[in-house]
Amino acid sequence: MSRVCELSGKGPMSGNTVSHANNKSRRRFLPNLNDVTLISDVLGQSFKLRVSAAALRSVDHRGGLDAYLAKAKDEELSTAAQKIKKDIAKAQASA
Repeated sequence: MSRVCELSGKGPMSGNTVSHANNKSRRRFLPNLNDVTLISDVLGQSFKLRVSAAALRSVDHRGGLDAYLAKAKDEELSTAAQKIKKDIAKAQASA
């Protein structure tokens, strides 16, 4: 299981651990990923996704999963999230 957010595409970054004596050694900064269940209002269905805490706040800020996916770029989304986005767009077009 890769350490990448399914909605924002946020992944591990690298940097230095700097000691008090200013010694530097490489380290990884991992995203704060959480397994969450998000509900689509249009589809009336819930989806389990692995999302970073920052992306989860963005989902709440934009007004839910449907609104977040409508504005999200396809390059950032995982294949599962792209499929959900396509299904939502299809359901909205038919309604």
